[in-house]
Amino acid sequence: MQFKKWLVAIPLAVTMLTGCSVAEKLVYRIDINQGNYIEQEAVDQLKFGMTKEQVRYVLGSPMLVENGYPNTWYYIYHHTPGHSDPIQKNLLVHFDAHNTLINIAGDFNTGDAFFQQLN
Repeated sequence: MQFKKWLVAIPLAVTMLTGCSVAEKLVYRIDINQGNYIEQEAVDQLKFGMTKEQVRYVLGSPMLVENGYPNTWYYIYHHTPGHSDPIQKNLLVHFDAHNTLINIAGDFNTGDAFFQQLN
């Protein structure tokens, strides 16, 4: 009789101890993408002296333009995979007072042709 109780208790205990971690992976969670998805190839097309309209054509509309700082555009991309840690990529685009591109910063590098003359 004792043997039958243990025969039932051991698989039940194992299921209870491992059930939460296994069940979490079995539940489907969608990937959540928010913001502006930017690729390095698009950033490589940016050149010093481009107008705001040209930058908007290459990268799309920025995610954020602050009221007090209209010459700094923020392109923010946030990706949350279903069962992994979130990933965030940022790109800041700076313009001068004449609305021409002077610098970019963030998680992307300027292209090799950034300081070449515009066509």
